[in-house]
Amino acid sequence: MQKIYNFINTQKYLKEGVFLIVILFSSCSYGQKVYVTKTGEKYHTYKCRFLKYSKKEIELDKAVYFGYLPCKVCKPLSVKKLHKEVRQSESQKLKIKSFGTQRVDLKRRLSVQCSGKTKSRRRCKRKTKNASGKCYQHE
Repeated sequence: MQKIYNFINTQKYLKEGVFLIVILFSSCSYGQKVYVTKTGEKYHTYKCRFLKYSKKEIELDKAVYFGYLPCKVCKPLSVKKLHKEVRQSESQKLKIKSFGTQRVDLKRRLSVQCSGKTKSRRRCKRKTKNASGKCYQHE
C-alpha cells in the first residue's frame, strides 16, 4: 500500500513539475513588452518619466511595426534588425505607390516650415506635417 501511495505522489510531483516548466517556457515565448503614450511616437520602458500620464502596453515587434522609435531617455532594448526590415518594407511600398517618380514620405515625423509664399512674396511662417510641405492655407 505504501508503494502505491509513493507512486501516486511521484506522479503528482511530476505533473506539477511539467506544468511549471510549460508555464515558464510559455511566458518566455512572448515578446518583450514596451509602453507607448496616447500621443507619442516613441516606445518606453515601464519606469520612463514620459509615461507619467498615459501608457499602453504593447509588444516590441508591434511597436516597431506601427512606426514607434525607441525613447532616447529610458533607452529600451531595440531590435535593430526588426527596425531595418520594417523600414525596407515601408520603402518598397512607397516606391510602388510613387510609380518611379520622386519618393514622397507619406508620413512625416517632424513638422517643417510651409513652403508657400505670402502676398508680399515672403515665405510662410507656419509649420506643417503635411506630406506636400504646405500649410492648410497654401494647399
